[in-house]
Amino acid sequence: MRLLIADKLHPRAVEELRTLPIDVVYEPELTKETLETKLQGIGILVVRSKEVTRKALESSRTLNLIVRAGAETSTIDVKAASERGIYVANCPGKNASAVAELVFGMLIAMDRRIPDAVASLRSGKWERNEYAKAEGLYGKSIGIAGLGAIGREVAARAKAFGLHPIGWSRSLTAARAAEMGIGYAPSIEELASRSDILTVHLLLNDRTKHLIGRRVFDVMPKRSMFVNCARADLVDYDAMRDAVLQRGLRAAVDVIPNEPRGKKEVSPELFNLTTPSSTGGFLYGTPHIAASTDQAQLAIATETVRVIRSFLLEGTVPNVANVLNVSSARFQMVIRMQDKVGTFANVLAVIKRHGINVEEVTNTVFEGGDASCAKLRVLSRPSEACLHEIRAFEEVLHVDLVTLPNLA
Repeated sequence: MRLLIADKLHPRAVEELRTLPIDVVYEPELTKETLETKLQGIGILVVRSKEVTRKALESSRTLNLIVRAGAETSTIDVKAASERGIYVANCPGKNASAVAELVFGMLIAMDRRIPDAVASLRSGKWERNEYAKAEGLYGKSIGIAGLGAIGREVAARAKAFGLHPIGWSRSLTAARAAEMGIGYAPSIEELASRSDILTVHLLLNDRTKHLIGRRVFDVMPKRSMFVNCARADLVDYDAMRDAVLQRGLRAAVDVIPNEPRGKKEVSPELFNLTTPSSTGGFLYGTPHIAASTDQAQLAIATETVRVIRSFLLEGTVPNVANVLNVSSARFQMVIRMQDKVGTFANVLAVIKRHGINVEEVTNTVFEGGDASCAKLRVLSRPSEACLHEIRAFEEVLHVDLVTLPNLA
């Protein structure tokens, strides 16, 4: 089997992968288009920001596993992968500390206007009176939209800063928030209205796209702070710009819409708000660097190796993103049999002949290698005729049929 690494990966991880029983091809310079021509004969693909399209997946019959060396799987056509039986896995939470650190770097920078003060000094000015104006962070409330790994890291650091964290997500309950030692908001609007600082750490999907829009910015306190180190499309940036100009919003973003790929320049239109407006609002930005610390990249690379090693040596895929959590199977066949060549194949042939679809199979071999126990989760109830045929095999020791609970 061959493994293609189509994005930059920590050298230590590449070295570890080369120790596995697999041929490693390292081509980080590939583009989305050239990737589509490089998957012939590839069994495992590793990407970071590289987009994996349906066309690319359809060009390869040998691909078994895609690992995104990062959180989420938004750059991969997961639906197309699922249709072809290709596992998609990621490395969740490994960049959480790095992103949380940048969030607080942004907050301190906004409160003290550090970038402007540095630029002023570099231009030969001494403007102490201007840059001595700061409110301070202590005692303020910080609203955290999204309480995944990153949101939880932000909450932990917020307490150390003397901030009062409040959380919201669609899955967060008041009881769970109390367990975490944070406040609870039942809606994104209420979270915004109670937050001196609002930071976003949500997954991007159809329900969250442009979730942070005018109705959110309009209820935030004037002169509040806003941070987006997650995904650009979570935020209506036109509404954010208006809030900067009209409500004195102090904003900091690490992501922008339509980020340039392979270019060294970006339109300055969004970032001409570094000087405070008449309301005191301004905008700071960084070029999508939140997860780019050496610590985070090594942690992500190490997790990538763990996923691939587990797949190759144990047959399991940690952090898999496209396997059903709840099976639609309604019955389980438990078949004890002698561990002989052809026995299991004969059983499966009978099940196929009776038109029964098997969703999940596990097979355990007992000490000595004489007997095994197979558990087959099936969609429809096997007939008595089917069970009788299976029991008729001399190598089959016993057959049980268990009705499974409906967990859908």
